Amino acid sequence: MLEGMLLVAALAAGDARAGEAVYSRCLGCHSLAYHRTGPKHCGLFGRRAGAAPGYDDYSRAMKRSRLVWNEHTLDRFLADPLKAVPGTAMTYAGVQDPKERADLIAYLKQEGKCPGS
Repeated sequence: MLEGMLLVAALAAGDARAGEAVYSRCLGCHSLAYHRTGPKHCGLFGRRAGAAPGYDDYSRAMKRSRLVWNEHTLDRFLADPLKAVPGTAMTYAGVQDPKERADLIAYLKQEGKCPGS
């Protein structure tokens, strides 16, 4: 219970400007606007994992994960992608620092809207 309350408080305190710097680590494989090695991140919130339109190179594990991206699922996944979705093709070790994750999530929430939405 306390852990959940701390997560909510950390996510509420996320700093999108600081999250942009954290997101720079993702740019080798991802973009907000277009697919790269990994799927684009615009439209991420509320989207089912493994279902970005136009991106077909998901692992079977991601497609079957049944995750829907929101603050909680992103926090869990970003903390340890391989633990959250065993068999994922994403080999990044994750963002260990809870504040950095909250900042990154705030950035994705603020900047991750697809054009026209």
